[in-house]
Amino acid sequence: MKVILIKDVKGSGKKGDVLNVADGYARNFLIGKGYALEATQKNLNDLQGKKSSEQHKIEVEIADNNALVEKIKDKEVVIRAKAGQGGKLFGAVTAAAVSDELKKQYGVDVDKKKINLSAEIKAFGDFSAAIKLSHGVSCNIQIKVTEE
Repeated sequence: MKVILIKDVKGSGKKGDVLNVADGYARNFLIGKGYALEATQKNLNDLQGKKSSEQHKIEVEIADNNALVEKIKDKEVVIRAKAGQGGKLFGAVTAAAVSDELKKQYGVDVDKKKINLSAEIKAFGDFSAAIKLSHGVSCNIQIKVTEE
């Protein structure tokens, strides 16, 4: 009997796989416990529609990420910070601060979790950061920390 898995099944396959399994295994275990559907023409068409929809979403997300990268690629973000004696900052410049400044200076909203600072920024100067978006899209930006 042909079935379509709707959940991952250890030893059998992953969600979305179409398998040819024994009738008893299909009826009693896979379909009975809600792990699979019978592979009728309607269910196969639904599966194909879902796969093409997911692929379209991924393509749109990649295009959006590439547009975002083009806006900020090799740009310099200027962050003003307070410092004590000797030029040492009060606290540190974080990915959240970089994200806020990107939004203010370039109108680009980047999640702070996607910003990868090479090291903690605790002094004035020039630094670099990598922005890693989903599906392998990434870029580098320059960060310039100046005195407020």
